[in-house]
Amino acid sequence: MADLRLLLLSNSTNAGEPYLGYSIGEIGRFLGSDDLAPLFIPYAAEMVSYDDYEAIAAGPFASVGQTLTSVHHAADPVVAVAAARAIVIGGGNSFRLLRQLQQQRILGPIGDVVRRGAPYVGWSAGSNVACPTIRTTNDMPIVEPAGFAALAFVPIQINPHYVSNVIPGHAGETRDGRIAEFLHANPDQVVIGLREGTMLRVEGARATIVGARPARVFRHDSAPVEIEPGSDLYQIVRSAPRG
Repeated sequence: MADLRLLLLSNSTNAGEPYLGYSIGEIGRFLGSDDLAPLFIPYAAEMVSYDDYEAIAAGPFASVGQTLTSVHHAADPVVAVAAARAIVIGGGNSFRLLRQLQQQRILGPIGDVVRRGAPYVGWSAGSNVACPTIRTTNDMPIVEPAGFAALAFVPIQINPHYVSNVIPGHAGETRDGRIAEFLHANPDQVVIGLREGTMLRVEGARATIVGARPARVFRHDSAPVEIEPGSDLYQIVRSAPRG
């Protein structure tokens, strides 16, 4: 089994920027100079067609020399995934994405090809499915997948689009409160809040925070810890005291 190579983005686009604008340089460096013809998985899309989603994502990838092609064109998605040299999963609704991966029978094949060494890029929902489950998504469950288990490329749960601010006058749950509920029910889990404009780059045993903003790590019965860009998340999680 090869070392995993993952680039997990909190979001696709920062306000006022083009699609994948903040991240495409890092994506290009991650994928390298050879055109790997990445296979795009558009199944998280709900309000846009797969053709349109492919076109939206293909432009930025072409700017770094990568020819993106969507799996929805394939006569057999399982065969297409097995032949892929790189996998890219876009954002949208995590529940819809996972259900489609299950129905198209490609959840396992994606896991196989990435564990054999194919690089994986995901944003938002595409980062959620890289976790053991999608239970730390922010999305509404608009469809019902056959269980929440996902690809388990990382041993932690990601909360994309993480925000720590409290809305003035809003008496409902904060994001920290929702994560605390998850950890109360799942005390052995670790959650990383990825703020917008940040990424997690995983190469083998190292998981590096990339971007201009820190990430926040949550554990049950522990105060959240801010992790600065450039830090190795895995090493910090391993060494952090519990309680």
